[in-house]
Amino acid sequence: MEGSEAQLRAEIADLRRQLEEQQRLLAHAGGGRGSAKPSSPTLATLAVVAALLVIAAFLTGYVPYRRRESLLVAEAKAQRESLPAVTVVPVRQSAALAELVLPGNIQAITEAPVLARAEGYIRKRYADIGDRVKAGQIVADIEAPELDQQVRQAKATVEQTRSAQEQAMANYRQGKTNEELARVTAQRWANLLKKGVVSRQENDTYQAQYQAQVANSEALEKAIAAARSNVAAAEANLARLTELQGYKQVRAPFAGVITLRNVDVGTLVTAGTTLLFRIAQTDVLRTYVNVPQGDTEAVRAGMAAQVTIPDLPGRKFPGTVTRTSNALDPASRTLLAEVQVPNPSGALLPGMYAQVDLNIKRSTPPLLIPGDALVVRSDGPQAAVVESDQRIHYQRLVLGRDYGDRIEVISGLAAGQSVVANPSDVVREGARVRPVPAAERPAPKAAGGAR
Repeated sequence: MEGSEAQLRAEIADLRRQLEEQQRLLAHAGGGRGSAKPSSPTLATLAVVAALLVIAAFLTGYVPYRRRESLLVAEAKAQRESLPAVTVVPVRQSAALAELVLPGNIQAITEAPVLARAEGYIRKRYADIGDRVKAGQIVADIEAPELDQQVRQAKATVEQTRSAQEQAMANYRQGKTNEELARVTAQRWANLLKKGVVSRQENDTYQAQYQAQVANSEALEKAIAAARSNVAAAEANLARLTELQGYKQVRAPFAGVITLRNVDVGTLVTAGTTLLFRIAQTDVLRTYVNVPQGDTEAVRAGMAAQVTIPDLPGRKFPGTVTRTSNALDPASRTLLAEVQVPNPSGALLPGMYAQVDLNIKRSTPPLLIPGDALVVRSDGPQAAVVESDQRIHYQRLVLGRDYGDRIEVISGLAAGQSVVANPSDVVREGARVRPVPAAERPAPKAAGGAR
């Protein structure tokens, strides 16, 4: 083809030389005859010859060139289409504000068992399961004849100790009188001894009697203190038994709902061991959730939360994170957080399964890849990345949370790279492929999942 072009150029150059030679001859001939011009047939012939030469040049040069270019384009297209087509998905960064969905179990804000404090039989029952009670409301009466008898016995003991106290006080007064008499007598005998009227032996006898009366008065004073202590002990025992008598009427410790009734009329109850009722306070409920380690910095007391129940579609219950454990569970690497939810309508029940939505802000949002782009091999998780030269490179990854259809990538990829979705056997290391963009899929919500 290059030889044809060179030959064509040579013919054109030769034709130009002949044309210039004819023009010189004509000019020379015209010089002899004056200003003679070439005839019209000659010019037309020359024009036709020039046009034919241009057409021949076009047919022998440009047309084969375009044909060869089309052939090369067709060969390149065929070679490109012969490469295996793979579906690629761009690596994207997740949003800074993410919705963290965690499972939890609803519990009552306060729940307490009601045990018997008095031994006896259930005489009457005033509440059953599901009943709402107020604080201090009587829910059952216990008949305790033995306790009543103990109270009467304690009252008699109190009267007996009080009588003993009075007797001790009377003995003390009598002892003080005898002490005074012995003092006066001892003083008189001491004066008589000074005058020499009585012997020293007789004076010593009366002096000793006085000292004995003083010691007796001190003993009687101690007896009074002991009697007073006995009275106090008897009165304390009576007060204890009287207080136990008050427990014959079983009262609700706080306002709530009876969730368990374990006794009926005539049931024998033992103090401190028999469970009568269980009461739960349900106007405010709480849910404990386990926050993954990567999101612990974003969960703080006071942040808003929403609780949803799968059995109550379309309803959301607002709540608040009230407290966290401020420590991770070493077994699960999660932070325990408590979410309290007002329940004025009573739609929520203790023991329900719930999902808690927390809107958290992440300072460094992770990258996301499709779940079917992950390749798990013996040397760790990998993804098939399509390089700029359309070659495959398997890149090792450090994974974060698994959402099912999407997986967080902590390191190993960069935003904007393309990974192969569901790679087949033809996707090998270094192989050239033809990438085909996949349809866009919406980003998932951040849910508590396995790492």
